[in-house]
Parts: sequence; structure tokens; C-alpha cells
Amino acid sequence: MSPFTDRHLSRREAQVMDLIYASGEATVTDVLAGLPDPPSNSAIRALLRVLEEKGHLIHRRDGVRFIYRPTVPIRKARVSALQRLIRTFFGGSASTAVTTLIDLEVENLSPEDLDRIGAKIDEARRKGC
Repeated sequence: MSPFTDRHLSRREAQVMDLIYASGEATVTDVLAGLPDPPSNSAIRALLRVLEEKGHLIHRRDGVRFIYRPTVPIRKARVSALQRLIRTFFGGSASTAVTTLIDLEVENLSPEDLDRIGAKIDEARRKGC
């Protein structure tokens, strides 16, 4: 599920936004290379223009190319996406989401990861949560 599905974007627009967030910025050529079953070059240009008009992207010129980047910083987009994910799939329960993530990644968590998670839990307890 794309973090942009709640923002009135089409499936293809959400794919483009996901791709640009993943790379930080992208040209038309980058978008074409990164999309499954990509449309024509002109269709991508039109799609990027629409995303700019909607306020999701801005561009800068690099010679004859336009380089597009998101208007919302990745950190803010992550928080928003996680909030929607927790609301939609975990009934608004952050603890259920966190325990699910730990269960999914238990073999991949290093001692440092576990220390960081434990420190966040300790910090939350100190704040009176």
C-alpha cells in the first residue's frame, strides 16, 4: 500500500511518488526506468506536471532536463504514512504495530537495534506514558 493512497492520487501517481521518495529526486527517464509497465514518455511528463499542479512535486532545471523532488520532506511523509498505516491496519494501536514489526524482523534485529528500541521504551516510561 502506498503512503499516498489517502491523498487523492491515482495508482500510477502513487507509484511515481513512491519512486521519487525512494530516490530523493528523479528525471522523466528515471521514472520511466523505475515503473512497472511504464506508459509513454509524454504520459510521464503529463503525470509529473499534474503532480506539480497538485502540489506534490517541484522541479529544477538541469540543462534540458527537469529534476523532480517531493514538496514534503521524507521525514514528514514517513510520519504521515505510518499514522495512516496504524489507523488503517492496527486499529490506531501503535503498540500492536510495533510488536508486529518486531515479530517480522526478530531475526534481523541486532543487539544495537534492540538497545535503541529499549531506550525508546524507557524514554516513553519516563515521560509518563
